Amino acid sequence: MNTLGWLGILRLGLVQTALGSIVVLTTSAINRVMVVELALPATIPGLLVGLHYAVQLSRPAMGFGSDAGGRRTPWILGGMVVLCMGGIGAAAATALLAESRVAGLALATLAFILIGFGVAATGTSLLALLATRVAPRRRAPAATIVWLMMIAGFVVTTAVGGRFLDPYSPERLLAVTLTIAGIALTVTVLALIGMEKRGAAFIAEEKPQGSFRDALAAIWDEPPARRFTIFVFVSMLAYSAQDLILEPFGGQVFGMTLGETTKLASLQHMGVFVGMILAALAGGIGNGRFGSLRAWMIGGCLASAAALAALASAGAVGPGFPLRTAYVALGLANGAFAAAAIASMMQLAGEGRDRRAGLRVGLWGAAQAIAFGLGGLAGAAASDLARSLIASPGAAYGTVFAAEAVLFLVSAVLAARIAARPATDFPPNLVLSRS
Repeated sequence: MNTLGWLGILRLGLVQTALGSIVVLTTSAINRVMVVELALPATIPGLLVGLHYAVQLSRPAMGFGSDAGGRRTPWILGGMVVLCMGGIGAAAATALLAESRVAGLALATLAFILIGFGVAATGTSLLALLATRVAPRRRAPAATIVWLMMIAGFVVTTAVGGRFLDPYSPERLLAVTLTIAGIALTVTVLALIGMEKRGAAFIAEEKPQGSFRDALAAIWDEPPARRFTIFVFVSMLAYSAQDLILEPFGGQVFGMTLGETTKLASLQHMGVFVGMILAALAGGIGNGRFGSLRAWMIGGCLASAAALAALASAGAVGPGFPLRTAYVALGLANGAFAAAAIASMMQLAGEGRDRRAGLRVGLWGAAQAIAFGLGGLAGAAASDLARSLIASPGAAYGTVFAAEAVLFLVSAVLAARIAARPATDFPPNLVLSRS
């Protein structure tokens, strides 16, 4: 089998950067415009984002398809084309909402369906390509590098986009989205050139046999895969519940403009970026010099709970609250937890009874998608409900942040239980209980 070197890993990281740049527009800027500028209930963008995650239940089937076909790059490129179309459609729908609620929502629904299919095809196939083409000793750092590059896409897009989105206008939002989509697609095409060659020996070796249903059942019977799927679902439910309310929180409680809250989101994403780097440098996803995967997953979940608990008090403290510091702290904690979880996923994807990395990644991606869809919708709906019952916006958002902190505490308990399982249940490269 031909393995990817560091240059190949970086090239795939550029694809993940491009993916992140499109996705972040829908979960930050476009979401904020719907809630603040268009005065729509937060539940509406929550439902739209939930829809795009529901569509990602197709991830296992897409992963199985790329396993069976033996080539990942057509799925990656095709997914990116669909994703860019969806991102542009979402921006156009936001502009149309100002003129017609019905037509705008109809277009937004179609756009978010496209976004879901695009993310599912590109993300699943890209991670499967990494799991099958990267040597086992490089999988954990490769996963970290690629994920860091996706976070970099978040940071750069929100930081640069924030500069050009003020003062807000529908035309300005559409122009920024078109520009970012064009750059993302170009980067993807250039990064994938020559990545897979037809007729390569590894293609025939990796084609699995059997039906999709039988393959999925076989993977679910693997204790490590099943336990990790449950952990991914609960932890990502906690992680995603904050996404759709962080920017509206800054606008409604602290009176920030669109550009200011977009830059605030950039700080949080920068925190995630730095948190993942710190986890990698400390050795938590490598040889355990400063902590095992177990320690980083548990510690990241606990620190995320603490940061959310601090944000829950922000409304009561008022303008003097160190909001930017709290967002960075939340990002750091999320990044440390995510780095360990992603490293675990990459190790597990390349192991197992047969060559079904695409289906394994698809299964965990589907668990994450369900959690993200439910979490985003629950967070947005909970903020609407809390604001209808509680007069103070700060106290209403604080109630939601406190609930999310509890979810992270539950995630820490689940991570500890995964780590406590007998080491023989895990592949040789993924003994989480060492420390």
